[in-house]
Amino acid sequence: MDSLSMKPEAIEVESFRIIDAEAGNHGWPDSEWQVVRRAIHTSADFEYSQAMVFSDDAIEKAVAAISSGAGIVTDTNMALSGISKPRLTPLGCKISCHVADPDIAVQAKAEGITRSIAAMRKAVANPHNRIFVIGNAPTALFELLRLIEAGAAKPDLIIGLPVGFVGAEESKNALAAGTHDIPFITNIGRKGGSNVAAAVVNALGILAVPQQ
Repeated sequence: MDSLSMKPEAIEVESFRIIDAEAGNHGWPDSEWQVVRRAIHTSADFEYSQAMVFSDDAIEKAVAAISSGAGIVTDTNMALSGISKPRLTPLGCKISCHVADPDIAVQAKAEGITRSIAAMRKAVANPHNRIFVIGNAPTALFELLRLIEAGAAKPDLIIGLPVGFVGAEESKNALAAGTHDIPFITNIGRKGGSNVAAAVVNALGILAVPQQ
């Protein structure tokens, strides 16, 4: 088939056909596979079929939160841009990112902390924010976990997929340990990224609102 003449919808369908064929007997339950295959789709990296980790109730809690209009906070504007709004905004899901807010830059400089940490503190102060999506900054995930331990936050879901060589793997291991009693989706290792985090949100949106 000539990919140059294919419509975007057909390209996506064919991409998922290829992913399903190459993944073979992957062993994931269907709902979780919908998330994993989108991570693979956006990254062309089949390692996600082995590295993704879900808490037992992650999909159920995610769908319930999205369906009830939970606010979604990202750690980067790239992740914010990658999340499909038409499916989520009719449900009342406000999607935001504070890392570039002027007050966050001022606070971070004054306190000697990263903007990602300051942005997490601002995000948890809004009780409408119930889904936290971290695809870039390990410091954001570490800070969110600290705030949970301090009783300052109790999200409905954490999507923790920071990427990199310093703190990324460690922050995800802390999340995957499951000691915070918060539903989560993450992966093991250094890989991740804002694009993968956004893809996970989009997969969950499709599970919450199948027809769009």
